[in-house]
Amino acid sequence: MSFVITGANLTVEDVVNVARNNQKVELHPNALQRIKKCRAMLERKIAAHEIMYGVNTGIGEFSEVVLDDDQVKDFQKYLIYNHAAGIGDPAPVEYVRGAMLGRINVHAHGNSGIRPEITLTLVEMLNKGLTPFVCQKGSVGASGDLAPMSQIALLLMGEGKAFLDGELLQGKEAMDKAGIEIPGLHARDGLGTINGSNVLTAMSAIMIYDSNRWLKQAEIAASMSLEALKANMKPYDERLHKIRGFVGSVRSAKAIRTMVAGGDLAEYKVACKVQDAYSMRSTPQVIGAAHDALAYARSQVEIELNGVGDNPIFLPDDDTQISGANFQGTPVSLPMDMISAAITMVSVMSERRLNRLTNPALSVGLPAFLTKGAGMFSGLMLSQYTADMQIVEQRILSAPASVQSIPAAADQEDFVSMGMNTAIKNFQILDNAYGILGIELMAAAQALDFREYNFGKGTTKAKEIIRKHVKFLDIDRPLYEDHTKMKELVKSCEILEAVEKEVGSLE
Repeated sequence: MSFVITGANLTVEDVVNVARNNQKVELHPNALQRIKKCRAMLERKIAAHEIMYGVNTGIGEFSEVVLDDDQVKDFQKYLIYNHAAGIGDPAPVEYVRGAMLGRINVHAHGNSGIRPEITLTLVEMLNKGLTPFVCQKGSVGASGDLAPMSQIALLLMGEGKAFLDGELLQGKEAMDKAGIEIPGLHARDGLGTINGSNVLTAMSAIMIYDSNRWLKQAEIAASMSLEALKANMKPYDERLHKIRGFVGSVRSAKAIRTMVAGGDLAEYKVACKVQDAYSMRSTPQVIGAAHDALAYARSQVEIELNGVGDNPIFLPDDDTQISGANFQGTPVSLPMDMISAAITMVSVMSERRLNRLTNPALSVGLPAFLTKGAGMFSGLMLSQYTADMQIVEQRILSAPASVQSIPAAADQEDFVSMGMNTAIKNFQILDNAYGILGIELMAAAQALDFREYNFGKGTTKAKEIIRKHVKFLDIDRPLYEDHTKMKELVKSCEILEAVEKEVGSLE
């Protein structure tokens, strides 16, 4: 079934379904009428020679330069040429598809002044799987993602490059092959296509979706480690978390209780300490804080997905236009910088539990480095090195980009969000997080194999899935293949899906 674009109610999950899972889209008839109404107003104002930013003036430092009638149309072409100034490798297809979806949703409000042919062409490109080649680097996140969005706009002139059926083609060839008519760019069409933070917002939506699934797996890993370390389960009592009041903490404690339910530890059949280390008993508070940060980031991203991120804004009912800064990416980049820290923070705690699993002074009777042959064998000693290296990289990348503004455009654009830097580094942080968590899961499964009591239903299922991919480390072997398999396993969410099928949702 197609996703109907209305300008409202676009969620993170909708972005993933269209961008990653290739769900078809259609523009709601009411949205199309709003677009037509706004365009009619704009054309009346053009005919009346009313001065409008980016329509019959230059942009940025050249905003005071008024264009004559002959220049207005050509200006759109040169605007796109000038702004298609990215560099390097192409962004993943799902980022670009998500950005196109977001831009269509902006247009659907009927405040952008573009021709309906532009929006409908973007819809057709999504539905026919034609994805513009867009360099990932080049945007400063205000005025929107100008450089990458301009590479999308090149296709509207039959230029640039695009992927079609996995093949990279010249723009016109791709459009012709897909059977898509090239609409060209008339007055306002170019700037109305590029002047919003749609790429970084789409990336942030995908990041939020993937991060939520990663955090649930962090709770699975924590539960396995807690069972292996004979944790005192009283710190996960719902009453303890409700009395403080943080929603994420209540959620996380519940997920851990769900995982260990039915096991000897949860039923207090295993002797435990009166009080465990912070990396164990603080787990719901720490992962819960990440859940709360993610919930706030989601709220901001979904506001942006459904708002009019453009400049200028046209108000047909008031017969006017307003030039402002609704392209500014800071409302998204600031909360997404917080996600950088949240994922890194949870990864650090994962590594601390890994340390307790492998350190014989802390592991409550487990063999040193989880090997039977200590001395001859080193077991998982080097697994911790691998996790630590990735955490240091995460820490470096967790510095906020939203405070890194560098003025541009002769100081007309003297504060920018740097939200694209945030979006890019977040995926690098998450990529490392998959590996770190995979190593804890592998170590926890190894540790559980040394224990002789019954584990929770969720823990048992998670261990079963891990053992399908990585065998018990009986004697030393090269671990890089195991580490990489575990990273891919976490990324695939196979453990999460199997566990939730077994015990129910962990949310």
